[in-house]
Amino acid sequence: MSHVLPVPKAVKDLFDDLLGRPVTVNPAEPLRSADVPKTLVALYTDERSQLLAVIGMDFALTAFAGAAIGLIPPGGAEACIEDNEISKMIGENAIEVCNILAGLLNKEGVPRLKLYQTFLPGESAPTDAVNWLLALGRRLDLKVDVSGYGAGKISIALAG
Repeated sequence: MSHVLPVPKAVKDLFDDLLGRPVTVNPAEPLRSADVPKTLVALYTDERSQLLAVIGMDFALTAFAGAAIGLIPPGGAEACIEDNEISKMIGENAIEVCNILAGLLNKEGVPRLKLYQTFLPGESAPTDAVNWLLALGRRLDLKVDVSGYGAGKISIALAG
C-alpha cells in the first residue's frame, strides 16, 4: 500500500488544533518554480531515508503559522513579511509545524514518514525535492487562512 494525500479537511483540522484558532482552507494553484526561493521546503522520509513526500509553505504561511503556534502577535509575522526575512524564532516554530504535519502523511498500513530536513525561505533545497514539489500529479495545494493572522499557501506532494 502506498501513501495517500490528506483530504483538505484533515489539513484544516490539524492547523485548527495546532494553532488553537480557526483556520479556513481552499483550493489553490500549484506552486511555481519562481516561488520556490521564498518557500519553506520540508522533506519527509521513511526508515530507509527514502524521500517519499515534500511539503512547501509559502513565505506568508511560514510567517503566519510560525507566529501563531508560538503565540507571537500578528505584527511579528507581518514584520517578517515586510522585512522579507523569517526571524529565528518564527523559523524554528515553522519547522515544528512541519514536524507535526508529518501526521497528515502517516496512515496505518504504510511505512511511517518523519520529517527529515527543512529549508527555510532563502535556503536552497535539493533539486530532486524541488522537482517533486513542482511536479503535477499526486499533490494537494491549499490556501490556508489563519484567523487573526493572514493567509498563505501549502503544497503537499508525494514523491515516487
